[in-house]
Amino acid sequence: MDFKKFIGALLACFLVVGTLFACSSSTSSIIKPQTSDGAETTDSKTTIKIATQSPLSGGSANIGEAIKLGAQMKLEEEQAKFEELGFSLQLVPYDDQGDPKKGVSNANLISEDRSIYGVIGHYNSAVAIPASEVYEKYNIVMVSPANTANEITDRGLKTVNRIVAHENFQGPAGAQFAVKELGAKKIFVIHDKTSYGTGLSEAFIQAAKDLGAEIVGEDSITVGDKDFNDVISKVKSAAPDLVFFGGLYSEGGILVKQARENGIDVPFMGGDGLNSSGLVDIAGEAVINTYFTSIAGDSNATEAGKKFAEEYKTKFDKEQNYFSIYGYDSMGVLLQGLEDAIKTNDGKLPSKADVVTAVRGIKDYEGALTTVTFDDNGDNINAKVFIYRFDQASYLPVQVGEVHQ
Repeated sequence: MDFKKFIGALLACFLVVGTLFACSSSTSSIIKPQTSDGAETTDSKTTIKIATQSPLSGGSANIGEAIKLGAQMKLEEEQAKFEELGFSLQLVPYDDQGDPKKGVSNANLISEDRSIYGVIGHYNSAVAIPASEVYEKYNIVMVSPANTANEITDRGLKTVNRIVAHENFQGPAGAQFAVKELGAKKIFVIHDKTSYGTGLSEAFIQAAKDLGAEIVGEDSITVGDKDFNDVISKVKSAAPDLVFFGGLYSEGGILVKQARENGIDVPFMGGDGLNSSGLVDIAGEAVINTYFTSIAGDSNATEAGKKFAEEYKTKFDKEQNYFSIYGYDSMGVLLQGLEDAIKTNDGKLPSKADVVTAVRGIKDYEGALTTVTFDDNGDNINAKVFIYRFDQASYLPVQVGEVHQ
């Protein structure tokens, strides 16, 4: 073979390979066009993502999924409106597993996606508190459908908001209903020595006294105990017209059952720690005439709520959970703030800081169940605590009252 021809052929091969490599490199490095704030643009529409953070696995997965599906339903209802404004809405769900470390890890991933403008979450306050520190750092607004810990809003973070009542209000709300609606004048209070139980009981006691009720006795039990006859004998001697228990359903169910067996037939009341089918499983028929407070209202209490429940069942082929509608209303609040920020910015994509400001400025937003106006700390001034009663030995508590925060 002629040497010059060989060299020519070899050079030609190098040229072809180099060209192919260059084409491959340029294709793989194509970057989607973005706005100055990082949102992706496709087909002349700017994509805005909203994340959800809730437990999609583990023991609270049913509630976490309910929050996600409620938020998804509202976002999809609003997509057409935002398309007309020139924006494409997209939901990005994250599983925080009810674990603070996972919640923070997800929050860091969310902060890296410059198209994510807000978060609906969390279910667990212990997850929301550290994760929200990340949101604050990157101006990502958060609207919580479920967190009650005072620390959520007490830190004064500009990005953090919630539509439900905080935990300090459950005790006073229970006291108000007990005294004003049930006519309780002599109350015996029991707690389980935990921070939840003692805090709830102390708040109830102070509010009940302020309303004119007499606390005829106080006692405590230990978590895990099964025999409460000692405290029950004290209750019987004090002859109260209501017993308040600060604790969880596991001990509450036993306490109620043993009290009924000993002839104590006055109403029992507790906080959301009694809100469980487990209470019915333990207490059986004795659960009747037991009350509990909850931050979650019954969606069937309003016409808009009933409509939501029907459409939720049709869309997802499953019954709603108590927190489904709170995920829905939280997304509605966030999207209202986003829309307001877009309009204030002459129809252009606003900065994340502007969305943070717009959401905090929400006034009189009418959701399917909630009315939302945020105060300076991000608490909803219209939040309520709801009162439920067991009328039968099944997990079908009836909403019998509500108390404004």
